[in-house]
Amino acid sequence: MKTKEIRELTIEELNAKLKELSEELFNLRFRHAIGQLENSASLKTCKKDIAKVKTILKEKESQKA
Repeated sequence: MKTKEIRELTIEELNAKLKELSEELFNLRFRHAIGQLENSASLKTCKKDIAKVKTILKEKESQKA
C-alpha cells in the first residue's frame, strides 16, 4: 500500500486498516509456521504496511490535538 493512499484515509479508517493488517500478519505467520507460505517476502511487506499506518495514524492524532 502506498503512503499517499494511506494519508487520504480518516482516523477511523486507519484504525480499521491497522486491525485488518494485524490479522493478515497473524495469518501469514501461521501459514509460515506450518510451511504453507509460498512467498515469505509478504511477511516483510505486511510489517512495513503496519508501520506506515501506525506512523500516519500517530501524525494525524497529534495534529488533531
